[in-house]
Parts: sequence; C-alpha cells; structure tokens
Amino acid sequence: MKWLKAQAVRFWNTCVWSLAGWRASWKSEATLRQWTLANVLSALMTMLVPMSGTERILIIAFGLMVLVAELLNTAIEEAVNRVSEDDHPLAKKAKDAGSAAVGMAAITAGIVWLLVLFG
Repeated sequence: MKWLKAQAVRFWNTCVWSLAGWRASWKSEATLRQWTLANVLSALMTMLVPMSGTERILIIAFGLMVLVAELLNTAIEEAVNRVSEDDHPLAKKAKDAGSAAVGMAAITAGIVWLLVLFG
C-alpha cells in the first residue's frame, strides 16, 4: 500500500510539473500557440471531412506530435540560452536541430493529411 501511495504522489507531481511546463511555454512561445490553433482547426476539419475513426486518430496524433516537437524545441532553446547568450556554432546547431524537428513533424502531419485525403 505504501508503494501504491508513493506511485500516486509521483504521478500527481508529474502531472503538476507537466502542466507548469505547458503554461510556461504557452506564455512565452507564440509558435506553440500557433501550432495549437493549427491542431484545433485540423481536429475540427477531421469532423467535416468523411474519414474513418482510425484516419481521424492518425491525423490528431500526428498533429499532437508537432506540439511535442515544439515543446522539446523550446526546452532546447531555453537550456542553450541558460548556458550562454553568446553566439556559438554548437548553440546554433542545437537550436537549428530543434527547429528542424518541429519542421519534420509538421511535414509528417501534412503528409498524413494528404494520404488520408487522397489515399
């Protein structure tokens, strides 16, 4: 029973910290807000276009992956900026790679949409 209570507390803390991370990112990152709007519109579009439940789930899941990538990109940028605000090739590479991850996730989500629409 003690183990179960510890797991419940750990789960609760994880939820609290995750929500704090979302709120902080939402407040400071316009791109997160933009991708969230794109996801809401995309999810609404899945209700207007005839498709199977599986296709709808795929589109929504890949859209959410864009948000995951954006949050990870934000984490990379903040960590790099914490270490130093100076221009450095490695800092640029880390930030560019994070941005590329968001771009690739968005392209993948777009491809999923196209495949669902046009088979």
